[in-house]
Amino acid sequence: MPIEFRILHENSSGVRAGELITPHSKILTPMFMPVGTAGALKAMTTDQLLEIGAPIMLSNAYHLSLKPGSRIIEKLGGLHRFMNWPKSLLTDSGGYQVYSLPHKKISDEGVIFKNQTTGEEIHFTPEYSIQTQNEIGADIIMAFDQCDSFPVDYQTAKHSLKRTLSWAERSLKAHKNPKQALFGISQGSIYKDLREIGIKNLSQMDFQGYALGGLSVGEGREKMKEVLELCKDLLPKEKPRYVMGIGMPEDIFLAVENGIDLFDCIIPTKYARAGVLFTYGGRVKIKSPKYKTDKYPIDTQLYSYTAKNYSRAYLHHLFQANEILGATLASIHNVHFFIHLVQNIRQSILDGKFEEYKTNFFRFYSKTDSKVEILGKED
Repeated sequence: MPIEFRILHENSSGVRAGELITPHSKILTPMFMPVGTAGALKAMTTDQLLEIGAPIMLSNAYHLSLKPGSRIIEKLGGLHRFMNWPKSLLTDSGGYQVYSLPHKKISDEGVIFKNQTTGEEIHFTPEYSIQTQNEIGADIIMAFDQCDSFPVDYQTAKHSLKRTLSWAERSLKAHKNPKQALFGISQGSIYKDLREIGIKNLSQMDFQGYALGGLSVGEGREKMKEVLELCKDLLPKEKPRYVMGIGMPEDIFLAVENGIDLFDCIIPTKYARAGVLFTYGGRVKIKSPKYKTDKYPIDTQLYSYTAKNYSRAYLHHLFQANEILGATLASIHNVHFFIHLVQNIRQSILDGKFEEYKTNFFRFYSKTDSKVEILGKED
C-alpha cells in the first residue's frame, strides 16, 4: 500500500488523532496542509516551510498541467524534486478550478475549455486528470469530480453527484502509479440523501482515503456543520478523511469534532499578503495606524520566526512601504500559526482534553480587530 493510516486515539464523540505514513513523511493527524497551488507556497521557500515543521503540502493538477506541464515535471524528476520539497505532497484533481472557468463545456465525458494563455482547446477528463497527477508524482492524488457552487438546486446537485460517481470509477481505472494513494471525493452539496448515496457508492469503490468536497463554497457554518455531522457516521472509519478548502480556526475545530483528519486552505498566505495575521488573541490587521509604534511581537503566545525577530511596528512599516518582505514575514507567521494550532489540537485529543482546549482557545481568540473579508478559494 502506498500509504498507511492508523488511529491512535478516538474519544466517544469521534474526535480522533492518528498518523498517516506516505513514502516521504509521517503525518500526525489531524493536520493542516498549506497550499502551494502552482508548486510554490506564495512568498515562502520550502526551507521556511520545513523549519515550521509541515510534513505535507498541497498543489493543484489543473494549474500544473498548464504551466509548466505535467510531462515536463515528470522529466525533471517529479514535483518533489522540481520544487525541492522532501516531504509529502497531495495534488487536487482540478475539479473546482475547471468548473470556475468561463465558457466551459461540461458533459459526461469531461470538460472542454480553452487555455486562457494560448487559446488551445483542452479536454479535461477523469483520465486526463489522473494521468497528469501520475506524472506529477504526488504521494496522494484526488479523483476528478464535479463541484457545484452554492446555492445549488436539488436536481442539479443530484446530476452532479451522478457524474462525480461515474468519474470516480473512471479515475480508479485510469490510476497507474501504485506508489500513489488515490482518494475519492464526496459531493451532494447540503442534501443529506445525496451525501448518503454518494458516500455509500464511493465506499464500495474502496479508495485509500475519502474527501468531502462542495463545502466552504458559501453554504455557511451551520450548513457545513450539518453535512459534517452526517458524514462522520457514513465515511469509512479506518480510512483517512479530508475536508477540502477549509481553513478558519472555527472551521478547523468543527472538522476535528466530526472526525476529520486532514484539511487545507489558502487562507494563511492569502490573508498574509493582505496584511492580516492570525494570532492566539485573534486576527490582526497590521496596516492599522495603531501599530505604527507598537514595539511588541505580533503574537506573544507563538514564537514564530516573525514573532521572535520583528515588532508589530516593523511589520506595519513593511506593508505601508509596500515591501515584499512584509508578505513573506506575514506568510511565515500565519502558516506557523495554523500548523501550531492543529498540533495543539492533536495533543489535546491525545490528552483527553479536546473540549477544554477548544473552550480556552476561543476564550482569548477574537476577530474584532480585523473585519476584512478576503474572498475566493483560488490562490
